Parts: sequence; structure tokens; C-alpha cells
Amino acid sequence: MTRRVAVIGGGLAGITAALHCADAGCQVTVFEARPQLGGLTHSFRRGELRVDNGQHVFLRCCTSYRSLLRRLGVAGRVELQPRLAIPVRSPAAPRSVWLRRTALPAPLHLAASLLRYRPLSTLERVRFALAAVALRRVDPTHPGTDEQNFGTWLRRHGQSDHAIAALWELVGVATLNARADQASLSLAATVFQEGLLTDAAAADIGWSLVPLRELHGDPALSCLGAAGAEVRTGVTVRGIEPRGGLIAGSAGGGLIAGSAGGGWQVITDGARMRAEAVILAVPPAAAEQLLPAGSVTLPPGWSQRLGSAPIVNVHVVLDRPVLDEPFIAGVDTPVQWVFDRTAQSGLERGQYLAVSLSAADDLVNTPTAALREQFLPELAALLPAMRDAQVRDFFVTRERHATFRPAPGTAALRPPAVTAARGLFLAGAWTATGWPATMEGAVRSGAAAATALLAQSPTDVPAEAAL
Repeated sequence: MTRRVAVIGGGLAGITAALHCADAGCQVTVFEARPQLGGLTHSFRRGELRVDNGQHVFLRCCTSYRSLLRRLGVAGRVELQPRLAIPVRSPAAPRSVWLRRTALPAPLHLAASLLRYRPLSTLERVRFALAAVALRRVDPTHPGTDEQNFGTWLRRHGQSDHAIAALWELVGVATLNARADQASLSLAATVFQEGLLTDAAAADIGWSLVPLRELHGDPALSCLGAAGAEVRTGVTVRGIEPRGGLIAGSAGGGLIAGSAGGGWQVITDGARMRAEAVILAVPPAAAEQLLPAGSVTLPPGWSQRLGSAPIVNVHVVLDRPVLDEPFIAGVDTPVQWVFDRTAQSGLERGQYLAVSLSAADDLVNTPTAALREQFLPELAALLPAMRDAQVRDFFVTRERHATFRPAPGTAALRPPAVTAARGLFLAGAWTATGWPATMEGAVRSGAAAATALLAQSPTDVPAEAAL
């Protein structure tokens, strides 16, 4: 019997889950409150510009995300470095110093770059290497690791505040969306082990050559349709209800609202849809609101305790090119990463730069005028050619809830894909993937939810109930 599956949420997690289920022969309906798919990776128009809401990159080690790109037929719309190369600039030395990998095995692949990494002193470079070796031995899966603070661990292993800011956080802030002192050691160890310390090629950087809507949202809509799935955009799910009453479950040994043979009802404004299984691929607060009582073993208010962290993007359109690399990273400056978005935006003359500012709690409420006053001089300090350029446009995008907050103790607040309610599953980068909130984590979560659903025997639904 063909199972009817409802996927609530059309971000990368929901897209992945829906495609897996549709490819397995399920009758899939996707509900997305926004007018397009893609979730937090979307684009919009600003005059003639095609603007991404944020600057998203991936690494060669993001194997699940890269598989999704292939499934969507868009692998040719991204660029992936043949070998890691990060140009790093500071106001004191705007000429780039490069972090490059060699053909040596990890972690020796970065040795030559570290020896020449001017932002650190010779002693700091030696101590960085010793700490990196120690970090390779950390077990990210041990419960005690998640309770530890990454910044404290780094200082215990000889890292100065300057070394943390100039090298560890160069990578860590962008991937964790948190400063070292606010990050779980478990998640930080995962980032560095997977990306830099195990496989020499793992950290090669990839980015989209087209607006994100053309990379994720629109291709997903097409692929889901071709796979037989129905996509309902602009539709908000108000609730989900079990059609089979209460069943015994694992949450404290009590009774849990779940499917005892009748499946689920998905409630939208003025409509109800029957489904045998539901995948919730929505943000944590929405998930907590929709989940039946007892379906996850978390205390009330868990989504608020998990929290969220913002990302701010500063967009600058100039009358001439001032950056001759696809991106640069900044140290000893509030500018974190700068991306050249000229080609992706469709700009024909001049250059369009986007400054990505992660862990942006101190900036998310700053007025645009104040951000302009702060960041234009900082950009000019890194890009001297900008001093002679004219700013044609300046605007800011803010994702106030871009990721969950990856603080120590986070793992206990991230539920697995399988809930205690039969036929109800969770997906999202905030679930228990073991990864921070990245595109890779989102895709892994969607695949995990779909795999769990497909492994569970179909609910015994009377034929008339499946109509």
C-alpha cells in the first residue's frame, strides 16, 4: 500500500526528506508557509539585483549536501575549490596572507601555510599546532564533551585570546555561528575534525554560482513535481492531530498522542489532510508548538532553552571592482568574510560585495545607517581600492534566528529524528545530527527522518481512511 506522507517545512531538511520519500514510492505532500521552497537559503529582488538573504558556503566534506545538489540536477551551478585556499587580510596588512593546503596528509597539509601565517607570532603558531593535535583526540560524541566550553578548552591548551580570534574563530565563527567562549566543545571538535584535521581535502570551499533560489528552491519544486509529490507553498500548518487516539510510548512510560492505526490529520487554514506519516521539518519553536504532548523526551520550553543565534549580512554595491578574489576573510577587524556576488546578482557594471557577520548578537538590532558608518571604513581598510570607489547602494539583511545557539549542553536539547509518537518524525539542522546548524546538517537530518520513516512498517490503515 502506498503511504501518504506529509512533510511540513520546505527548507533543505524538508526538501531532502520529501525527495527520499517520493523516490521510495510514497505519496508526498509538502507544506511550506513561505511562497517558495528553500527555507533559510532564499533569494529576492532589489531593483535589478538578485540578492541572497545570506552567504552560504559548503565544504568538500559536506557529502550529503553535495548529494542533494546532484539529485536536484544543479551540481554544475556551484564552484568547489580544487584545493583549499583562503586569502586573509587585516587592516595592518591588507595584502593577503594565504591559508592553503598542500598534498601532504592531514594535519600536515596546513603546515606550510601556518609557518607563514603572519597574524600569529611564531610561538602562537607552534602552540596552535599542538592544540590541533590535541583536538584530534577529543571525542565529540562523549556526553561530557558537549558540556565543555570550547574557548576554555583552547586556553587550557595554550591558546591566547589573539590566537583564538585570529585563527580558531576565523573558521569557528562562520561554521558554528558562535564565538569560542559561547560554543560547545563537542560541536567545535566536529567542525575541526571533519573539516581540517582528518582529511586533507575536506575543507576545500564551495559556493553557489547562481542565486540560492536557482540552486535550491526552484529546482526542488521541479524535482518534487517530477517525483510525483505535491507542493503547497504559502500554506501554514496550524496543527497535527492523531487519528488513532492514545498509545503507549516511551516518554515516561505514559500514554502519548499518536497513531494507533488511523494516521494523522494535518490542519491548515480551512482544510485538513490525512496522512499515515508526518515529518516535521520546521524551526524548533514551531516544532514544539506542533508536537503532541509526550512525543519527545524534553521539558516544556525546550526550544527556548535551545535558543537561536543571528547572522547579519551587509551588502555594498560599488561603481568599480575593488576585490579580485571570490572571497576574503578578515582578522583584527569586525569584518569577518567578504564575498564577491557580482555575477550571481546579475550586476553588469561595478562590483557587489556581501559581508557575512556571524554570531551577530551585538549587530542584529543596529540601524542600517550606523552599520554603514561602521563597516564602510573597515572594508576600505582591507580593500584599499575601495577608497576611490563610489558606493551606489548599501543595505542590510538580518536573519534573527539563523541557527540554533550551539552552547555547551546543547546536545540534550536536540531530539532525534524518531519521536515517541508512531508515524511522526523530526528533521532540521537543530535536531540530533551531531553537526552544527549548517546546510550539511539540515540535509543529513532530512535523510535521517526519511530513512526512519521508510524503515517503519506502514500503519495498518483501513482502505477507506487512506482515501
